[in-house]
Amino acid sequence: MEKDNKKSRRKFLKLGVKLGAIASIGTVAVAKALDNKDKEEMVELMSTDGSIIQVPASEVQEVAIKPENYNSREGFPNKKFVMVVDLAKCKNALKCQKACNKGHYITGENAWLKVYKMQESEKTAPYFQPTQCQHCDKPPCVKVCPVDATFKRKDGIVLIDNERCIGCRFCMAACPYSIRVFNWNEPNQPEIVHEEEYTPDHCGKPSVKGTVDKCDFCPHETIKGELPFCVKACPNDVFAFGDAYEDAVTNGSGQTFKLSALLKEKAGYRLMESLGTEPSVFYLPPADRLVDFEKGMENFNEFKSVDKIE
Repeated sequence: MEKDNKKSRRKFLKLGVKLGAIASIGTVAVAKALDNKDKEEMVELMSTDGSIIQVPASEVQEVAIKPENYNSREGFPNKKFVMVVDLAKCKNALKCQKACNKGHYITGENAWLKVYKMQESEKTAPYFQPTQCQHCDKPPCVKVCPVDATFKRKDGIVLIDNERCIGCRFCMAACPYSIRVFNWNEPNQPEIVHEEEYTPDHCGKPSVKGTVDKCDFCPHETIKGELPFCVKACPNDVFAFGDAYEDAVTNGSGQTFKLSALLKEKAGYRLMESLGTEPSVFYLPPADRLVDFEKGMENFNEFKSVDKIE
């Protein structure tokens, strides 16, 4: 299974499509369409119902992995990164959290991605909800930061520059999703995090005592043509990541979906929509679930980050 997933991801890294065709999310190397006047080459795309459809290869375009003008505080030009979380597929395996912790060198109780047991009332069905930074288009955390440590990039990603952070925690108070964590103690991180030059687009490398951390949407992986850690690690394809401008998202198995159709057909929504924060994370309702909730509970006691990096 893991071998097949890796093969699918490699395929994802080679092809990209705009507006309903196979998309590259704008940050990976893709093939050019072949010039064939007699017969146009077709490429495959997975529809929202799981069937395979074919689209013209003329939509395939070449995109650079890392733009020459890339700046960690500006982001990728002409991109708007989004994530889709399918609650019907989440069984609390916690592979997403473990991969995030390992990839960002997070230790102790400071996991950036948390999986909550949700239940609206005793008469409604419970389900699991992975929750991380929502990367809002109108982030209240950015407005309250007095030193410009929390900032929003042009590609929609919200980051924290811990070289600027003074630990006032105004951003934590302003965030309605309670996803930020504070480093009360000296982070127990390996020496490797201090060996490379610091950049704010790889949060947690290093983490600093007295500053705030949170999910960064893994732009350091996007630069390499990779999906975020949580997307790649999930065994059930709960997460899909992509570019809203290209109207496409890709899951860890390399399956690509048209974003607008996915949200419309699966009744997608965003958390606390009434607040006007306009999150970049969309959720699909927990209908037709992959496993029974009780089976997913087997891993619920593991809901905490590991104490050391493996």
